[in-house]
Amino acid sequence: MEPDLHGHQQQRVHSVVIITLPPPDDPSKGKTISAYTLTDHEYPPEIHPEDELNRSFQPDPLHQQSGLWFSDLTVSSPRLVLGLLGLSLLAIAFYGSVFPNTIEMFSVSEERDRDDDSLRETTSFVFPVYHKLRAREIPDRKLAEVLGIVENEIVESIDQELVNPVKVNSLLSASSTIFPSIGNVYPDGLYFTRILLGSPEDGHYFHLDIDTGSDLTWIQCDAPCTSCAKGVNQLYKPRKDMLVKSSERLCVEVQRNNQVAEHCESCEQCDYEIEYADRSSSMGVLTKDELHLKLHNGSLAKLDVVFGCGYDQQGLLLNTLLKTDGILGLSRAKISLPSQLASRGIISNVVGHCLPSDLNSEGFIFMGSDLVPSHGMSWFPMHHHSHLEVYQMQVTKMSYGNGMLSLDGENGRVGKVLFDTGSSYTYFPNKAYSQLVASLQEVSGLELTRDETDKTLSICWQANFLISSLSDVKRFFRPITFHIGSKWWIVSTKLLIQPEDYLIISNKGNVCLGILDGSGVHDGLTIILGDISMRGHMIVYDNVKRKIGWMKSNCVRPRESDHSLPFFQG
Repeated sequence: MEPDLHGHQQQRVHSVVIITLPPPDDPSKGKTISAYTLTDHEYPPEIHPEDELNRSFQPDPLHQQSGLWFSDLTVSSPRLVLGLLGLSLLAIAFYGSVFPNTIEMFSVSEERDRDDDSLRETTSFVFPVYHKLRAREIPDRKLAEVLGIVENEIVESIDQELVNPVKVNSLLSASSTIFPSIGNVYPDGLYFTRILLGSPEDGHYFHLDIDTGSDLTWIQCDAPCTSCAKGVNQLYKPRKDMLVKSSERLCVEVQRNNQVAEHCESCEQCDYEIEYADRSSSMGVLTKDELHLKLHNGSLAKLDVVFGCGYDQQGLLLNTLLKTDGILGLSRAKISLPSQLASRGIISNVVGHCLPSDLNSEGFIFMGSDLVPSHGMSWFPMHHHSHLEVYQMQVTKMSYGNGMLSLDGENGRVGKVLFDTGSSYTYFPNKAYSQLVASLQEVSGLELTRDETDKTLSICWQANFLISSLSDVKRFFRPITFHIGSKWWIVSTKLLIQPEDYLIISNKGNVCLGILDGSGVHDGLTIILGDISMRGHMIVYDNVKRKIGWMKSNCVRPRESDHSLPFFQG
């Protein structure tokens, strides 16, 4: 009892809220919230457990001072106190309905014995709110062991207490999934990720080249294989009962997009053939298998996805496949992995990636809207292509420094920029490329000279000093600016490509131009933005709102708790 300021004790009134949580094994019983008003008369000799709990809590001096004010308030205005309590309960109920995945912890606990849980006294309140399909156990230990990769591997281990592999169905609310990305522009010329396919008993990992310009995900397979590179992992072994039939919807989609001469409705398998810009190709059949995903809300999902079983690869693609096992198609097409996940309600149809600039760093790609930054992004309208499901935008002006570069688009006034992580370098239409090269002549003589003997790329410069990083030479070059939207400079949105976004350092220690002549790439008129210009940035393709986001980033991979930070939308 706190002494009265006038030297005598007065009756005190306390308000108490008791929250009863459901038992862990039966969450359907729900929780209860009760409010009480108690006086501080002496308690009867019988001590209740909840009284013993309250006895262990002693307020600090700050709370004691505020308690005097609250005491006077409760005595003089009980209706006001009850009104405040009612509003508080309404606020708690509203917060729980709006943020069902939030975990709040209010901790004022003391552990009497760390070795014996039965003797632990806790006045902490932890309110985890899980999805209805989520459990506290993992019945399938084999899958957890497969996902529990050793340290320094690119797939994180799973928190076995918080996740449970569930068969995804229409009741699962949309979440997000994140994959690590590893690679570089030079010398490897690609960025790849890793996925887990197959049943828990015989599943395998496969390294896939990240490609926003490709529709179909495909993996080298033993069907048997006619022409396959020796990839990082073993060849995928398809099962006959999992082959996609030619009458299925996605088969029709793939064969139409790849302009297959004849579509066989009665065939027992769905054949595909893809030819890439460098004349490389992949031929195979469509199949299905179980894909395992760790969702950002903490749960594990497994679902059947359609992908290509490539048994005949030709061209330069075979060199790429020495480091990977296939291609991860991330375009807007219905057959792409993001579109398949979105059609099943696993994610919203949003794709993002952040490719690291540092050779020794790891970036990430994500599918779903949970990790889209809530601020700091520059957004541009996504331009619709007549027959290709690619990510591109329109530009009204392009410049190098203060000098204008030509756009070979409609009437020479509107150009197109295509975002393609399958291209290592950036490509300009011939006229713009020639103008850029002419403008770069000013670089020669400023401690840099052209080195014709360096064949790493078309144009390389040798410095009269040691180049340790692009920071040493970027002062000699100017940024490239794309103007999007209005033709007027004042109101148009600008996308800046800094010198470090189009230069590399070769093995000879020279600085080389990572922008190439795109006369023979795509339609020859489109600007292809490759990995070199996208590394060190987070880029988001929002297929729901039809817009593309861009921002500078260090590409540090978000952790599981990051979705609660203001930077991320939940």
